Amino acid sequence: MELYNLVSFLGIFVLAGFAWLCSAKRKVVNWRVVLWGVGLQFLFAFFIFVVPGGKEFFHLVNEFVVAILDSAKEGMRFLFGPLALPPGTTNEAGESSVGYILAFQALPAVIFFAALIGALYYLRVMPLIIRAFSYVFTRLMRISGAESLCASSNIFVGIESALVIRPHLKDMTRSELVTVLSASMGTIASTVLAIYVSFLEGELPTIAGHLVSASILSAPAAVVMAKLIMPETEKPQTLGVYVKPHYEREDNLIMAIINGANSGLRFLGGIVALLLAFLGLIALINLIFGPIEISLNFWFGWHLDLSLEKFLGYIFYPFTVILGIPPDDAFKVSQVLGERSIVTEVVAYQDLSQLMAKGELLHPRSAIITSYALCGFAHIASLAIFVGGIGALVPSRLKDLSRLGFRALLAATLACLQTGAVAGAFYMKGSILWGG
Repeated sequence: MELYNLVSFLGIFVLAGFAWLCSAKRKVVNWRVVLWGVGLQFLFAFFIFVVPGGKEFFHLVNEFVVAILDSAKEGMRFLFGPLALPPGTTNEAGESSVGYILAFQALPAVIFFAALIGALYYLRVMPLIIRAFSYVFTRLMRISGAESLCASSNIFVGIESALVIRPHLKDMTRSELVTVLSASMGTIASTVLAIYVSFLEGELPTIAGHLVSASILSAPAAVVMAKLIMPETEKPQTLGVYVKPHYEREDNLIMAIINGANSGLRFLGGIVALLLAFLGLIALINLIFGPIEISLNFWFGWHLDLSLEKFLGYIFYPFTVILGIPPDDAFKVSQVLGERSIVTEVVAYQDLSQLMAKGELLHPRSAIITSYALCGFAHIASLAIFVGGIGALVPSRLKDLSRLGFRALLAATLACLQTGAVAGAFYMKGSILWGG
């Protein structure tokens, strides 16, 4: 194991230790959850990244997701014509691309994926997969059936994951609520997968498979971090009990697709609104930093370059180093990780793709680790969405959710970072990560 792999390996436990330092009750540690949660990450990573059969499965998943994405682009090209064409391409009519436009070439795929998920729910494919993951989490980590079901659901969907445990939300303990929120923010939904793939597939052709594996790794990581930060001191009603998903099945497949597409449209509107609002606010904050920077440089002779991105970069720098990112790339990556916490992972993935395209990341492992560490909704906007969304399902627990929200956001952020550390530990010759 090389030096950086060793740093990444140790970083997995350093991050868990930091979560314990932030614990509401440090004397209470559920070692079964911690050991099995980390163990499941290692088992899955070893199978996917190292075992020959696992590597073949990884490539099949990547090709399958890419094929689905190509299908999604058909509707986009029909509606938007040359605006939907990737840079440097032409369509059957001979029209050339006008360049990369996020609103026409990536975001609309959210609607397609939402419709697809709706169809898979109706066909009972999605509930079957979720139940399989939930069974493993419940049996091995011995957590409540409701929170394991929610964590499993979050591997594939976003805010909708709370619906599968709706009957249990009102009776959940504070620790369970933190786990539910952490799992929601520590993973990504398949509906937004296309956006991130569109950013990185040019520089990292197997990014679709990497994002799927990252979302799976992040689910047990989120449970571990949540249980370290908010240990269970009560007795959950579904502790050790296998819980079936609760969802309202549509009358027919067509209605499932229609309602799925409509929910995707609402979700797309939310993404657009968040990007418009937060990017504007970041620009405003940086304007405020400007006069401060000029004054400090003038009066003290300093040579500061102040911006919110750089400020967040300094905060995330120590965490970036323990992920096993080489020093040459550490500060660039820390800025990307830091801005995710404010301006969403959409912007962060786009900035990562630009760093790769410009050759500003000097080490291939930096891009791989960062792509895994960014794979989650761990940001301020997501906190508001999940607290508000789950609170709407169970108004009696809204006060608890709002009080526990920032603890859950911290757990989700650490879970994403731990997923990056796992990828860094397995970045070695013979691993699919080595070739990118």
